[in-house]
Amino acid sequence: MLRLVKTCAMAACVAALAAPALVVPATAQTKWNLPAAYPADNPHSVNLTTFAKDVGDATGGKLQITVHAAASLFKAPEIKRAVATGQAQAGEVLISLHENEDPLFGIDVVPFMATSYPAAKKLWLASKPTIEKKLASQGLMLLFAVPWGPQGIYAKKDLNTVEDMKGLKWRAYNVGTSRIAELVGAQPITIQAAELPQALATGVVNAFMTSGSTGYDSKAWETMTHFYDTQAWIPKNVTFVNKAAFDALDKPTQDAILKAAAVAETRGWKLAEEKAKWYLEQLAANKMKVLPPPAALKAGLEKIGEQLTADWSKKAGPEGEAVIAAYKK
Repeated sequence: MLRLVKTCAMAACVAALAAPALVVPATAQTKWNLPAAYPADNPHSVNLTTFAKDVGDATGGKLQITVHAAASLFKAPEIKRAVATGQAQAGEVLISLHENEDPLFGIDVVPFMATSYPAAKKLWLASKPTIEKKLASQGLMLLFAVPWGPQGIYAKKDLNTVEDMKGLKWRAYNVGTSRIAELVGAQPITIQAAELPQALATGVVNAFMTSGSTGYDSKAWETMTHFYDTQAWIPKNVTFVNKAAFDALDKPTQDAILKAAAVAETRGWKLAEEKAKWYLEQLAANKMKVLPPPAALKAGLEKIGEQLTADWSKKAGPEGEAVIAAYKK
């Protein structure tokens, strides 16, 4: 009997101690991971880090977003799927990486369609509703988009015509850059931004088309001698969240994310335009020849651009035509 009393007393004590643990604080901290593909000091990554800080500040630390730069958590082509499947709660990708999945994801890399920042912004606003809808069908919610600098060609020799590109080991990162290689007789080799410095150092590629910032990040001047400022297109990175993860947050936290996202988009576009010229100055300061494309090279690239635009329109169909029509209004 005495043993039973002691047992009951002990059970009561254990229950009393456990009771407070059942009370979960309403302000429990939520932690999100945001994988990104570019170095921590790249403007896109800097913008993401500021976005994460803004969200943390606005929620009083209730939502903490950790940015994993330089493809340290997931490689660039894996990020979108990782967020869609809930392996990460948010992510940033170069949207044209997924053009094979849907042509509309590659609308901003159709050559010579939008070659200035105002034109690129107009194209983004025309295509945003469609892209938003496509991402939503995959369980993703679009937050914001930020452009890169205009795309130019890096090479180790003079390029006077497109024929001079024949045989080059050409770094490709999306459908458009692969097709350019095929059309000029170069060898396309798929290399993502995080792997580009090593690919250049080991001679895996000896020419590529990208922005001034990626050339700067990869220290292109250590292996390349020329940059032709073709201004072929202005690609964009998009940042999105897993919709289920977003829906699980309370309304004030959701509002804080959306407000910070709007600020991040405005800041990102402004920063991209301001830095574009600076990056080309850095290439020149490191003894690269920064040049406009010779007339024959430009004409050849524009002809390729016309073919790629026709190819894209055929793949995109009426949906793509509608977006282009909205852009050209």
